[in-house]
Amino acid sequence: MKKNLQAHLAVIGANIIFGASYSIVKVVTPSYMPALALNAARVIVALVFFFCSFWLVGGSTWPAKKDWPRLAICSLTGIVINQLFFIKGVSLTSPIHSSLLSLATPIFITGIAAWLLREKFTWIKALGLLLGLSGAGMLILLKGSGNHSPDSLTGDIMVLLNAISYSFYLVLIKPLMTKYKGTDILRWLFLLGAIVILPLGLPELTTLQFNHWPAGALAALLFVTIGATFLAYLFNIYGISKLGAAAIGSYIYTQPIFATLIACLFFGEELTLQRILAALLIVGGVFLSNYNKTPPSLG
Repeated sequence: MKKNLQAHLAVIGANIIFGASYSIVKVVTPSYMPALALNAARVIVALVFFFCSFWLVGGSTWPAKKDWPRLAICSLTGIVINQLFFIKGVSLTSPIHSSLLSLATPIFITGIAAWLLREKFTWIKALGLLLGLSGAGMLILLKGSGNHSPDSLTGDIMVLLNAISYSFYLVLIKPLMTKYKGTDILRWLFLLGAIVILPLGLPELTTLQFNHWPAGALAALLFVTIGATFLAYLFNIYGISKLGAAAIGSYIYTQPIFATLIACLFFGEELTLQRILAALLIVGGVFLSNYNKTPPSLG
């Protein structure tokens, strides 16, 4: 019972970190660091910590040759496209918008699983998909309070593309999760992702002068690179090992709650009636599209 409680607390902690990251990312980029440079920093820190954990814990399994193509695709969808679009999109739009748009991930998983895995696609799931997309469309067309920049539309679309990419990742990663440890998979995913992300972000990252940054910006950078990139993934893996993927998947629905509370309490965001209506449409879509189905895992 005590181990189960620790696992639940770890997963709740991971989702609080993910929820906070929607606002904290905006502290770092674009004011102090370009989005590509922040992505490069995240990958470098993740590689250092995951490979340090390899030397400390040991017992790593080298992937079979036939699994490398799937690992490469999962790295592209779950690390490269996911992180590039997430960081840039969040920097351009409202934290509440981005967190609610990310909530549509389970809806996309249902559609992708029906396409790739030939899972049954009922009229109830079709209705859920329609409701979820309606809520996402409403958010994209809304101009969030305090965010009237024309770039907000671009940011919303990027976050939505990030959710679609992450949905492909969650569907494609399942066979690998049954063969290898989660820490091993993440280690190789980040290593493959670094091949693409580092050449894009390192040139900008090497020009930054961190000694001129205020303490708040440095703290935000540490939160994004260590907290949201390493600790949150680690907490989720621990939760999956103790509780199972289905139980962990249900926690994805808490992220917008944490994100909204943090954005409103600490960053001056406003929770409008239109946003609440859009959220209800997306939540309704998630419920219908996953009706009689276990919730998605978080990878």
